[in-house]
Amino acid sequence: MGYSNVIDYITIASTGNATDFGDLSTGTAHKAGCCDETRAIAGGGHTGSLTNRIDYLTIATTGNSGDFGDLTVSKHGMGACSGSTRGCFGGKDGGTDVIEYVTIQTTGNAADFGDLTTNIAQSTGTAA
Repeated sequence: MGYSNVIDYITIASTGNATDFGDLSTGTAHKAGCCDETRAIAGGGHTGSLTNRIDYLTIATTGNSGDFGDLTVSKHGMGACSGSTRGCFGGKDGGTDVIEYVTIQTTGNAADFGDLTTNIAQSTGTAA
């Protein structure tokens, strides 16, 4: 399996192909992402082994990602969702049922939010 560090973006207001935004810190598969109005974050993934790294980028300007902090547990294939200030990551791949959260505008490590009711892998997330 190849691992990609490419970040692409699209302009939702018009149809068209994706454009290069920048690069992640390392080639990674199966990350989970969430965002607020100005910042996007992507956590976990598989780089040949599970990782707990969280990357972030500023949506308004193209460029490479920066180091946000770490998830509490290395994992991949989880789901993520976000509101206006907080992003949550949850899923079992990597042997954990932990849900964890970050404050999107403040870099730092994730903290425990709670546990899933069912051990699940390859999950998704949504928010209102």
